This record gives sequence, structure tokens and C-alpha cells, in this order.
Amino acid sequence: MTLTFKTCAAALAASVSLGSIAAAQDVPAPYQPYAGTTLVVNFPAHPHYNAAMKVLPEFTEQTGIEVEVDQLQYLKMRERQTLELTKDEGDYDLISYVVFSKADYVFADQLENLARYFMNPKLADPNYDAADLIDGYVQNIGVAGGQKGYLPGPTGSLYGIPFGSETSVLGYRTDIFEKHGLEVPETYDALLELACQIPELEPGMGGLASRAASGHQASHAFLLHLNPLGGGIFDDAWEPIVNNEAGVEAANALKSIVDCGIEGSQTFGPSEAAAAFAQGDYAMFLDSIAFAATFEDETNSQVVGNVGWALHPEGVKRASQTGGFGIAIPKNAQNKEAAFLLMQWLTSKEADLMIAMEGGNPSRFSTYENAELNAKYPYAATFGEALQYADPDWRPIIPTWGKINADLGTTLSQIITEDLDVQEGLDGVAERSRAIMDEAGYYTWN
Repeated sequence: MTLTFKTCAAALAASVSLGSIAAAQDVPAPYQPYAGTTLVVNFPAHPHYNAAMKVLPEFTEQTGIEVEVDQLQYLKMRERQTLELTKDEGDYDLISYVVFSKADYVFADQLENLARYFMNPKLADPNYDAADLIDGYVQNIGVAGGQKGYLPGPTGSLYGIPFGSETSVLGYRTDIFEKHGLEVPETYDALLELACQIPELEPGMGGLASRAASGHQASHAFLLHLNPLGGGIFDDAWEPIVNNEAGVEAANALKSIVDCGIEGSQTFGPSEAAAAFAQGDYAMFLDSIAFAATFEDETNSQVVGNVGWALHPEGVKRASQTGGFGIAIPKNAQNKEAAFLLMQWLTSKEADLMIAMEGGNPSRFSTYENAELNAKYPYAATFGEALQYADPDWRPIIPTWGKINADLGTTLSQIITEDLDVQEGLDGVAERSRAIMDEAGYYTWN
């Protein structure tokens, strides 16, 4: 069936209708007041959410609450939400948001603080076990108002729950590594050496598939290397340090990886990098866990059965990204309590495992420990191990980050494609970033 919005049907041709309404007396007591309610949710086109769509009918069957999904490419999703969240009454009852939207939405007072829902005994499931949620993901995706304004601390509050959160891992072609007697790289030195050695061993094949497209994608790829190499965007006083020795090393690493890639790799986003690895054009892939299941899908992958997984290589420290998506209730939602019940159900132990079995990203430690999941997806154990190194402070999730991120990504693209001097380029980013931070008031108390 085709889904439509309750108030703007013509704009939502890509939506999907899920489930049927159950009689109120047939559902558990907490859901009975909301049986027959229709929730409209906004999800990204993303492997985790594709998996979640498969289990949503179970929610309707259990609760009598119907769900309509507007699924959009994640940058278009952000554009849509930017408009929706400013209305007096919004069309969305529950939204997914990419991690760097957290600061913008919370700062603009557009998301519900979840405290009053978890305090409500009629809504809060006593068996939810929030301590089982992956804490690095909760800190990165859900909490705002604590340390640095975007991390936990005595003043922090919960505005969202991780759902489709990610960390970074290294995928590699087991057949290629075995053929040439290569060792899986544990360090950055070994990773970068292999990235350019493999094209010599396998002519026509790239070493390490990577994002590199101008803007956010190049910035994301740079950040993947910056943290393990000991760098950051700012110091504790918000002074830019992106142009220090570690920053230069990370930018050079990214340029080397792209230079040793296949033709056209300078324009790769995450999907293009993953597709190139899946088609056998690369021997390694360093990015999100979200793509793992697609590499074992025979309809889309030519490397099925030949992909191994390892931890994000170590630089001066072992560190991997935290990112991806969470779910939140907009301040202008029309069915907030029912939306909370859906949020709670989707991130419960039961649903988290169901979604993971369909190829989604677990939000819970217990899911990664599940024997059935590990039997179906043997790489889950490695992903669970990687979480101990997932850094919630991998990038600054602050309202000014959008401008700084765009400038950084554009500059990195010039470094990659136009041979802009690395130090010169990053010095310019640091200077412009400080001006942006100054205008926003970050040095007021200095």
C-alpha cells in the first residue's frame, strides 16, 4: 500500500504504509489508549532503517498503533526536517536524525527532552534496561547540555536514543590477502603501506576504498584518521588545532589513500566507496559497520564470502568513530506519547535483536552477545569488540560545526584534487574556524 501524510499526501509519494490496526482490547494495557493511532515517522534511506522497516509490522500487531514511514535520502531528510520542525504543528511524530543534527535541533529547542516520558510509569517499560544501551552511542547521539555542550555530564539531558548508530571498522578481501600473504594491518603505518602496495600487486585494483567527495564526505574521511592519529578540531579552550602535526598527518593519509585508489575515487561518498569494494575494485574498506550485510548480499556484491573484518587500525591510540543516527520526538509532534512507545519498542532488547537479524546495527551490548546473531553474522563479534574504542568525542557536535565542516571538506577536496599544500590549506581552515567560533561567542569567557 502507498503511504500518505495526513496533511500533505501529494508530497510523500515515496512513503510506505505498514501494518493494520488491532482492536484495543487485544493489545497490552500500556498501548490500549493509543490503539488506532497513526504515527508518521521520518526515516533515512539507510541499511539499518531498511531492516527496521521489516519489523515495524510486528509493532502494529503487538500494539494496535499504525505507522506510516516517509523514507528519504539522509541529506534530503535533514532538509525536510529543517522545514517541518519550525511549524506550530508538525507532520512527524518521530524522526531519525543524523548525529551532527543533534546540536542544531537541541539548540533550537526543537526536540522533546525524554526525561518526563521515562518518568511516566504508564509509558516507561520497567524492563527496558537502559544500561544495556551502548553508552558511547548514547553519549554521541542522545545527550546534550553536558561537557562541551554535547557530551554527558551533570548538566546533560537525553533528547534521543541511538538507532542506526555506527562505529568504524576495517573490511578486507580475505582472498586477496591470502593470495599475496598479506597481514591485516593493525597500525596506520601498515594500513597506508598496504593501501599503495595492493595496486602494484593487483593491477587495476585500489588499496583502500574511502569517501573523498568535496564537503562533508571528505571531512568525514579525514576525521576517521584524525582521531586515531592523536588530533582533533579544537583543544579544550575551543582553539583550532586542526592544522597541527596530527592534522597534517591525517590529511596526508587521506590524500595518499585516494591517490592509490581507482579512477573517480575523488568523488566517492560512502555508498560509492562501499559499492566499489562490493564490486571487487578494492582490497580494503574503512568505514561504518552499516555496510557489512550488503557485502554478503549476492544480488549486490561480488565479494560474498571473501570479506574479513578487523578493528580500526591504531595510530597513537586505538579509536573508532561514533556516528550514524538516532531517533527523537519533535517538540511540535501531535502524538508524542504514542511516539515514545514506538521509540521505546524499536530500541528494546526484543526489537533490537530482530532488526539486527535483518542486517541492522545493534544499539545494545546484549544484541552483540547474542549467539543467534553471531551465528548468522560472524563479524558481529568484531564489531562488538570495536565498541570499546568508539569515541563519542570523535568530532565536535556544536551548532557551528555545519559551517566549519563544510569549509574543512571543501579545503580537503582541494588538497586531494588540486594539490593544495596541506599545511596552507589547514592553516586557512583553522583561521576561518576561529572567526566562526568567535562570532558565535565561544571566546566570551576567555
